[in-house]
Amino acid sequence: MIINPMELVDIVIMTAVLGFVFMDILRQPLNPEDYLRRRFDWKSFKFACLVIAPAVILHEFGHKIMALSFGLEATFNAAYFWLGLALLLKLAHFPFVFFVPAYVSITGSATNLQYSLVAFAGPFVNLILWIGSLLILKTMKIKQKHIPLLILTSRINMFLFIFNMLPIPGFDGSKVFSGLLSIF
Repeated sequence: MIINPMELVDIVIMTAVLGFVFMDILRQPLNPEDYLRRRFDWKSFKFACLVIAPAVILHEFGHKIMALSFGLEATFNAAYFWLGLALLLKLAHFPFVFFVPAYVSITGSATNLQYSLVAFAGPFVNLILWIGSLLILKTMKIKQKHIPLLILTSRINMFLFIFNMLPIPGFDGSKVFSGLLSIF
């Protein structure tokens, strides 16, 4: 099975937290009457979920699917400590929020090259989403209402690709480069 019930619960919770944390940053243009209501902005919440969650979920499932293809066990997990910290920072109106919303735990034995490919699979998904959304914006006629979604999808996936490929210990880039170096 590619996804188990607990992973599905983690995905739903992570998506809700991501939507809440980023709903003010990724606010969809509101109607004037929406400003007057000053209630929970469901439209911006859904928009933030739609923009952020797929980038994170697909990134992690890139790792998971590659690991499974090598016969490893892989499980998607919401990073509850980090999600809780992000919620606290959001509620405290902290100007900068950095956190890891999810990860894939991998068990089993593989070669250094296989581990390197598993590490690269997540950022590679973000690279495809980044380039794909740019190509759609440049080459296709799309409805005006979809343009902000595609622009933000492009930017978020660009950020996730570049950030994750930095050769900093713990990041995917470090695992990719150390795995490749160990081969040589």
